Amino acid sequence: MKLNKTVLALAISALVLSGCSEDEQDASLTDGTQNAASGINDASTSGLNNGSGLSGSEMSGSGMYPNAHMGPEFSDPNNPLSKSTIYFMLDSSQVQDDFVPVIAAHAQYLVNHPGQRVVMEGHGDERGSREYNIALGEQRAKSVVSMMKVQGVSDGQVQIVSYGEEKPAAEGHDEAAWELNRRAEIVYQGK
Repeated sequence: MKLNKTVLALAISALVLSGCSEDEQDASLTDGTQNAASGINDASTSGLNNGSGLSGSEMSGSGMYPNAHMGPEFSDPNNPLSKSTIYFMLDSSQVQDDFVPVIAAHAQYLVNHPGQRVVMEGHGDERGSREYNIALGEQRAKSVVSMMKVQGVSDGQVQIVSYGEEKPAAEGHDEAAWELNRRAEIVYQGK
């Protein structure tokens, strides 16, 4: 029952965050100048249904469990804690519905383990300027962290780092690579 309340509260916070108009968002991330300057298509022309073409479980179920050192629940593909990557649509820092349960599970774990710390790493694809991608990666990480804080995660448990385009998950210069690079990663520090 407690997890259901957690998921409900997280879903409500996601709706509140997504309800903000573009005027309320950081203009440097939404004014479209980077798209025009770099020739990037917007999400409406990318042909993707959720920004990635895959659901959260499909994209995270690659057999790679970067937080497996934390315990068996972090490498159990049936446990949302095994998923540590949150993917985003092009030029967006809005968390997709597929990833809300994953964020809720990590938030609940952190609340139950107040001594545990994570680094929230924000990333972008190679399109756009370096500065733009650093800012967008930071916004992506902050979006995930703000959803976790609604669930009771403390400021001291989370550090935000943005790598922009500097640490791609996939080397390549096509949509398949770019969609894997538009992400935030939850990295646990020790056990």
